[in-house]
Amino acid sequence: MNARVVTPTGKGFVFLDAHPGGCEATVERMWRDVPATQVPAARRPTALIVGCSAGYGLAATIAGLARHGIRGVGVCLEKPPTSRRTGSAGWYRIATTAKLAGDDFVFVNGDAFSDQTKDQVAKLLAERFGPVDHLIYSVAAPRRTDPDTGQTYASVLKPLGAAHTTKTLVFDDGNPVVKTVTTEPATEQETAQTVAVMGGADWRRWIRHLSAADLLADGVTTVALSYIGSPLTSGIYRAGTIGAAKADLEATARELHTQLAGRGGRAVTSVNGAAVTQSSTAIPGIALYVGMLRAVLGEAMVSPTAQLVQLWDQLVGAAELATDDAGRVRLDTWELEPAVQAAVGERWRDATSDTIADLADLDWFAGEVRRLYGFDVPDVDYSLPVETDISWPATP
Repeated sequence: MNARVVTPTGKGFVFLDAHPGGCEATVERMWRDVPATQVPAARRPTALIVGCSAGYGLAATIAGLARHGIRGVGVCLEKPPTSRRTGSAGWYRIATTAKLAGDDFVFVNGDAFSDQTKDQVAKLLAERFGPVDHLIYSVAAPRRTDPDTGQTYASVLKPLGAAHTTKTLVFDDGNPVVKTVTTEPATEQETAQTVAVMGGADWRRWIRHLSAADLLADGVTTVALSYIGSPLTSGIYRAGTIGAAKADLEATARELHTQLAGRGGRAVTSVNGAAVTQSSTAIPGIALYVGMLRAVLGEAMVSPTAQLVQLWDQLVGAAELATDDAGRVRLDTWELEPAVQAAVGERWRDATSDTIADLADLDWFAGEVRRLYGFDVPDVDYSLPVETDISWPATP
């Protein structure tokens, strides 16, 4: 047992510890926010969610469980608690999600890129659940080791072709500061490595692995979660190295769709809207943009959970699975409305350290960052000691 008072210590958007009680309350609140389905599925779908502990992957897991009673396996890589530090926020979020899910959804803590993890998941599916009806792929990682070659690739956040200058938001000793940063262009090698990490290679490998084990159901649908974003951030994102990886992800979707069509299956990417995640806060300009987007939209900003409810309804047939001309499900239309982007663009042009408090919802943004680690969650008493030594959920 290791009960102690956990405080938010760290720098910028990164905290050293996570609060177990706050993470638990966050998951419970997300679960409550999922509306009951009016069109229940004919049977409980079997699902595999790769990258299930944070951001849109967590939202996919909770929305699928709470709305459609999915059964199956979730995969993520999280740090356990130690005598010196708490576990990662995802460690505690999964502990709570497992309690809410019950015995018919199990969680594997392992490197999603490794064949060892794929073997472990395939064994669980074969023994407990059978072939998967839906595979959702939501992995954001700084590096990936290729199981075939042993080579480790590292991803970078850089523009392509030329240097890119953008405004960005930082919190200097707690005070919001708008800075201008210039990022040098990526080399061909850096671009290729980013695509190797964040593109479709591992998604393709998961499908191949499950197909070889006869664990893809007839009519299987697989979705990789993606993002396009605003023209304001495109220089460092969609037109940068990450954008090259997203383009590879979309090309992989077309390739997998061709492979799965013979068994009545389908592969698509889902383009989601902006959100505060541990991955997005590392991208120059994204924090500034999301804070302004929230100021423009207020409560009309669509949460990741609400977006994934829409996706699950399409996957199980409660709504039509609609795609754009590029074969992508679009859950980001609320963000890219011309009037919304025009309003954000005006604020972007006027943004300085002196004006930012009036142009962006900084309190909301800072709170969202802290809530990623279980802090600033309503109805949690942070003055009380909390048990940090929480076990990973056992597989029944």
